[in-house]
Amino acid sequence: MSSPAQQLLLASWLITSANEPPRQDAGVLVEGGCIAATGRGEDLRQQYPGAEIVDLTGKVLSPGFVDAHRHCYGVLAHGIPTGTAPADFWAFLSDFWWGRIEDRLDAGMLRAAMNLACYDMIRSGITTFFDCLEAPHAIPGGLYVQAEIVRRWGLRGMLCFEATERVSPENGVLGLRENVEFIQACRQWTQNGGRTTDRPSAPVVAQPAPLLSGALCHHTTFTCSDAFIRRAHTLAKEHSALLHFHCAEGTYEPEQCLKVYGHRTIEHYEALGVLDETTMASQCVQLSPREVDIVGQRGIRVTTMPLSNCEVGGGFAPVPEMRRAGATVGLGTDGYVADFFATLRGVFLVHKARLLDPGVMPAHVVWHMATEEGARAMALEAVGMIRAGASADVIAIDLDLPTPVTAHNLLDQLVLWRNAEHVHSVMCAGRWLKRDHRVLDADPAELMAQTRAASSRLWGDL
Repeated sequence: MSSPAQQLLLASWLITSANEPPRQDAGVLVEGGCIAATGRGEDLRQQYPGAEIVDLTGKVLSPGFVDAHRHCYGVLAHGIPTGTAPADFWAFLSDFWWGRIEDRLDAGMLRAAMNLACYDMIRSGITTFFDCLEAPHAIPGGLYVQAEIVRRWGLRGMLCFEATERVSPENGVLGLRENVEFIQACRQWTQNGGRTTDRPSAPVVAQPAPLLSGALCHHTTFTCSDAFIRRAHTLAKEHSALLHFHCAEGTYEPEQCLKVYGHRTIEHYEALGVLDETTMASQCVQLSPREVDIVGQRGIRVTTMPLSNCEVGGGFAPVPEMRRAGATVGLGTDGYVADFFATLRGVFLVHKARLLDPGVMPAHVVWHMATEEGARAMALEAVGMIRAGASADVIAIDLDLPTPVTAHNLLDQLVLWRNAEHVHSVMCAGRWLKRDHRVLDADPAELMAQTRAASSRLWGDL
């Protein structure tokens, strides 16, 4: 279905950026997949009389959410038998996650999981996401399986494969190659207007940031040699891409670094010379004050997953401290505890308790991390904001609340008392993905059935 040349979205409230006051009775003009104008609703009506009116009275328009760190395959592990809870983070990986989940994944499982994940992201108001695929026996080709699904749903996805030497040095090299070839393929798709003969077609609408892109990725200091990490960093620089890695998710990695190298994780990366504009470090939970300073000084892009950190017993990341030090910090779900609204509340609440200060992590900071700052963590331009020239990634959220909505309490109301079911509409790059509380072109029952079948195969006789 073709979209009208101009659509005028009129709402009771508009959040252009979490760093700016919300506007009442405002609108957004969408044209050609981008934001063409914002302003008072009545003014826009008069200026653009030929635009199609989309009445969103009683709702707030916001930039679409950015889930800056996700493992979409994680849904397949929900409820999987573990025997007893792992004793620590190392046991979680070595005794459970690697052998029972990652090493058993195949293309069919990835396809089912990504399908359901995309549906759930749209339902929740996520328009942009970063996914890290951990499946050493699903390459070559695992990223392309996922990419085909992402393009069909119309989301903006940055995909990478977690290259690791824990299986073998050869498998590590294969993982780096998967990332490099995928980065090149995505750029070729964009240059060709989404048309290619050797891969499935991509969207054809030009975007400020492409709908599909890739990144380099290695796992950690304890599964990758120094030479391998340097090689990943070199490739990221050569291809002008991000280098993602998991960092100090629990106490194991910094303790291992101290034992082997005599310094902690971030300090070791600094010694290797790989902390620069390419660096995207997820988790960053167990950091020393010195490491927090390094993260800020180097301008590292960080992504934090508060609920996942709780679930694996990793601890509480020093998010307010990293932001004060100068780091860009995006918000992610990690894919296992993948409720984005719950994640918003998590990052809003846990640091108040940790620091014994109800004033830290106010709602406008949380919303900023979930939108514009998350896009900056992914090095995406003109995403995560509503202003002229930005991509038309817009969500509408119901404001049927028991207390009055005002400019000063709007973001608190959204963080604390809204959920996925309150997301009325979702647009990505000017294309409607959800309208009137219904994800378009989706069969939820079929998606669930496919995922159950895939997870049953993954679990096997566990």
